[in-house]
Amino acid sequence: MNSGLLRIWLDTERLKYPHTGLYHFCIELGRALVQEKNDREELSFYLPASKMGVFGKEVVYRKQIGLHKCHLPSTDSYQVWHSIHQGSQYFPFRRSIPVVLTIHDLNFLHQPGRGAAYINKSLAKLQQKINRADRVVAISNFVLEELHRNLQVSSVQTSVIYNGCNFSQLAPEKPALIPDKPFLFTIGTLAAKKNFHVLPALLKGNDYWLVIAGIAHEEAYLQKIKQEAVRWGVERRVIITGAITDAQKQWYYQHCAAFVFPSIAEGFGMPVLEAMYFGKPVFLSTYTSLPEIGGSLAYYFTSFDPDEMQRTVEQGLEHYYQTSPQQALKNHALSFSWLAAARQYLSIYRDLA
Repeated sequence: MNSGLLRIWLDTERLKYPHTGLYHFCIELGRALVQEKNDREELSFYLPASKMGVFGKEVVYRKQIGLHKCHLPSTDSYQVWHSIHQGSQYFPFRRSIPVVLTIHDLNFLHQPGRGAAYINKSLAKLQQKINRADRVVAISNFVLEELHRNLQVSSVQTSVIYNGCNFSQLAPEKPALIPDKPFLFTIGTLAAKKNFHVLPALLKGNDYWLVIAGIAHEEAYLQKIKQEAVRWGVERRVIITGAITDAQKQWYYQHCAAFVFPSIAEGFGMPVLEAMYFGKPVFLSTYTSLPEIGGSLAYYFTSFDPDEMQRTVEQGLEHYYQTSPQQALKNHALSFSWLAAARQYLSIYRDLA
């Protein structure tokens, strides 16, 4: 092995969770790093056996096994370790290798039902990793501000590197479940933090349908969404698709009347940019990172009162059709670049080597 190489260990263990934002983060950043690295840099992706080869032939693959949670493989020949998500159980606490730690969110501070004991334990575990890290990267200014408010980060250099916009060159694939009339669309894991149960009320007194795509992370919450649809008498017009392919997702973005995302806990919010890329009006909550990512081109729910939410959508759509901001929306989405993110991470790796 050429000793002049800068060898970078990338912990992409979240590739074991398809149909999630973290899966797409690993895929998109990994591909961009492969494209942007130079010939003197070697990327080693540490990942589940099922994902071997996903980044092509120009990289090294290290198979991840459960035993490594207790005994990591040797890192002696590596110059940098990048922990791509703060929740990974594979972390070089007892190694001398420089560590880059990417922190995506402190969502446990905002999730319903999280008590003080759980929050304090989660903060303590994250603080241990921050203490060990040589660089901490947050994926939004909101996340960095939360770190400063809730943890001790003054002893480590910090920065913000935005995610890129996920947009696919795939041909759209028509899904099996298609509404009969204009529809609102949202996507994400079906969990309480996504707040999707407030959306069926938007169908009251109109002909819109609602399509919710994503895996059911919390079965009880899936039932809550369905109960709200029954409560408002719109259950026939609410479609819950489960997991969908990227090509099917693209079809829903292209054909929806609007994208609605009332989440109360986001470190970034990739679907916001995906919808904007397709020139769609987006309606967001004002919580956590969403105003930062959506900016002035998004419309915002100032409350989750059903009548107020309906007024927001009605007024927003009226403004959208009057102003035709489709190109501005796409330009905003494209200003978030995975290649730019990769260049910033590579600069950090080089500084630490």
